[in-house]
Amino acid sequence: MGVRVDEFLEMLDRLPEVTRSDGGNWVSLKVRGKGFGYLWEETETVGLKATIEEQLALVAERPEVFEVQFTMGRFGWVVVHLAKIDAEELFELVTEAWCLTAPKQMVAAHEAAR
Repeated sequence: MGVRVDEFLEMLDRLPEVTRSDGGNWVSLKVRGKGFGYLWEETETVGLKATIEEQLALVAERPEVFEVQFTMGRFGWVVVHLAKIDAEELFELVTEAWCLTAPKQMVAAHEAAR
C-alpha cells in the first residue's frame, strides 16, 4: 500500500485538461484555471477538494490517512498522506475533486468515456 509522488503525478494524466503550476513548496492542480488539489512533495501529502460531508467522513474514519485542511463555502479540503493510501482509492478521490471543479459538460464527457 502507498502511492509514490511520481505515481500520483501519473494519475493526473488520466484526467482531461489537468494543469500543474509550481507554487514554491507545493504544486497546484487545476482544470481550466480552477484549483482542485495541491501536492506537497516534501511531506508526500496531497490536498484535495471534497464536499464537507466527505471531508468529515474521511477524517473520522481514518485519521491516520486523512486530515482536515480547510473549508471554503460548501467544500471541505482534505489532506491525504500518500504513504497510507492505495492507488485505486486515491484516484477515486482525485477524480471526485476534479469532478467538483471541472465544467459540467467536461465531466459528463469524461464519465461517458469511462
